[in-house]
Amino acid sequence: MTLFRLLAAFGLAAFAAAATPSMAQDLPTLTVVGPAGTVTYDRNELEAMGLVSVKTKTPWNEGVVDFEGVPIAKILEAAKAEGTTATVVALNDYSVDIPTSDFTDFGTILAVKRNGDYMPVDDQGPFFVIYPFDSDTKLQGQPYYGRAVWQVKEIDVE
Repeated sequence: MTLFRLLAAFGLAAFAAAATPSMAQDLPTLTVVGPAGTVTYDRNELEAMGLVSVKTKTPWNEGVVDFEGVPIAKILEAAKAEGTTATVVALNDYSVDIPTSDFTDFGTILAVKRNGDYMPVDDQGPFFVIYPFDSDTKLQGQPYYGRAVWQVKEIDVE
C-alpha cells in the first residue's frame, strides 16, 4: 500500500469515527419530566420501545395518513413519569395539558413517521401527538384536536 493510500485510508477511518457521535447528536430528542426526574430519549431510543401504526384522517393532512409512533403511555412508563396531567411542549414553547388517561383510553401515540417517512421540523415533526381520530367520533373535534401537538420537544407529567 502506498503512503498516499495509507494516509487516505487513515483519514477516512478518522473521519468516520469522528462523524458517528455528531450524527447521533443530530437525532431529534424528547425530554420527559416527571416526579422521578428527567429523562431524554433520542429518536432511535424511542423507536426501540416499539412502533405502532395509527391510520387516521386529521384536519391538517389530506386523506388517511399512516402515522407510526410509540404509545405515549409506554414512554411515560419507561421514564417512570406518573401523574394525572401531561403538559406537552412544542419547539416554539406552545403547550397544552392532556389528561394522562387519554394515553391509555385512546392509544394515543407520539408519531415519529408519517406515511413511512420521518417528519421534518418544518412539517409537523420531529414528533407529533396523534389520536386515532377515526376510531371514535368523540375524538373528531375539540378538545382532542387541540391536544394533537406537533413539533413536540418535551412532556412534563404531574
